[in-house]
Amino acid sequence: MSLDTSFSLRSTTVFRLRAAGCVFAEDEAELLLSAARDADELDAMVGRRAAGLPLEHVVGWAEFSGLRIAVDPGVFVPRRRTEFLVEQAVGLAAPGSVCVDLCCGSGAAGAVLLSAVEDVEVYASDIDPAAVRCARNNLEPLGGRVHEGDLFAALPGALRGRVEVLVANVPYVPTEEVGLLPPEARDHEPLVALDGGADGLEVLRRVAAEAADWLAPGGTLLVETSERQAARAVDAVAGHGLTPRVVSCEERYATVLVSTRL
Repeated sequence: MSLDTSFSLRSTTVFRLRAAGCVFAEDEAELLLSAARDADELDAMVGRRAAGLPLEHVVGWAEFSGLRIAVDPGVFVPRRRTEFLVEQAVGLAAPGSVCVDLCCGSGAAGAVLLSAVEDVEVYASDIDPAAVRCARNNLEPLGGRVHEGDLFAALPGALRGRVEVLVANVPYVPTEEVGLLPPEARDHEPLVALDGGADGLEVLRRVAAEAADWLAPGGTLLVETSERQAARAVDAVAGHGLTPRVVSCEERYATVLVSTRL
């Protein structure tokens, strides 16, 4: 890299990030310094970050489960807590499994499945065209297939009854709470990836209503939710031919609903 990473340049970058309210200014400065090709590009990148853009949109990627996932501007940024969801999916996916990454965003979950499970088939879908373009860049080189459309309507009909692992990282923020999210999320990520309806569970209910038809016998639906929504999420899934259970990770503040087709 040609960029001069002198103490002065590093200190100036950290100062600007701190002044903008970036809590982890030192760590962010290191990423920006490593990503910028020259001082002008660094100045522009720091300016975008200081203006509130997510760091992942500024550098163009996010680290997720040990992978570098490309994240285009305007695309939902994969969260570290979602690594727990994907870990559960990887643990259930046998070699050669048919897997679906529903509401895929950047395709982070599908990318991990393709990287971690031998001969796995991964199909991903999202309703947001920007997310679909991003997911194709991340998944197609690994052998995944990405489709655009609303939930299951986007998937090939031949998958019905064959899906063994169905990851659905549905939006689950109640509508009235979207405005309380950090500005970098509410201002720079698509609303469709955040807003889960009045109680945050509307999209989950739609997924649960159809999931059993797409799952193979013994197949599993995995959905991220919040700790306070977990009991109602279980109720939303029960009665649709699925047996739900809740698993959690305190360290990452992650809650996942795991539902198996009867």
